[in-house]
Amino acid sequence: MVSRKILGLKALVSAVKKDKKAGFKIVFTNGCFDILHVGHVRYLKSARKLGDKLILGLNSDASVRKLKGKDRPVVSQAERAELLSEFPFIDYIVVFGEDTPYRVIKSVLPDVLVKGGDWAPEKIIGSDVVLANGGNVKSLPYVKGRSTTNIIKKILKNL
Repeated sequence: MVSRKILGLKALVSAVKKDKKAGFKIVFTNGCFDILHVGHVRYLKSARKLGDKLILGLNSDASVRKLKGKDRPVVSQAERAELLSEFPFIDYIVVFGEDTPYRVIKSVLPDVLVKGGDWAPEKIIGSDVVLANGGNVKSLPYVKGRSTTNIIKKILKNL
């Protein structure tokens, strides 16, 4: 069953317009979320606390391969989206195929743009658009030692 949270860009823009009209504060974040781990959950819950609705821009399989290498993703975009849609603190998921979610950010104009702690706020893709429209850009702390890359390394080491 496909979740009603997983939307194409056109449907997402329409939903966000309604939410903004209703006075909801919109938060946007993005990532690959290949093998889900506690760092992802803590990060996404923290991101959601910055507003009323959380949009997750999810890298497509092709986009992940381009960013992470030919052996990634481990989990397909359809399965990643389905898993993430089960989190109650995520309101919408949109899959994007570009290297960055810039087009999505420009289309939805979130009130808050969030990335993990390895990103300085001024380096976050889309920060220019969000700041120019009166929004905020935040960098949330990483959960130390928790990453998909580390999980993959540990698994391969133990083979």
